[in-house]
Amino acid sequence: MKATVHVMLKTGVLDPQGEAVRHALGALGFDGVNGVRQGKVIELDLAEGTSAADVEAMCERLLANTVIESYRVDMP
Repeated sequence: MKATVHVMLKTGVLDPQGEAVRHALGALGFDGVNGVRQGKVIELDLAEGTSAADVEAMCERLLANTVIESYRVDMP
């Protein structure tokens, strides 16, 4: 079974990587980009019987820094 975890900085937290990407896109001539938020996607290959609650616990304990990041779990 697969799970996908999307981790993003919370609203209001500065995103220097996103700002660097926005600036680079402008330098390449893509002037229509007003903002960029950069995050990460983590794909987990899980054993049968692993619950959504288990994946939530993984996020809370390791995969996301919940002080500054939010996350979303997608499981079939």
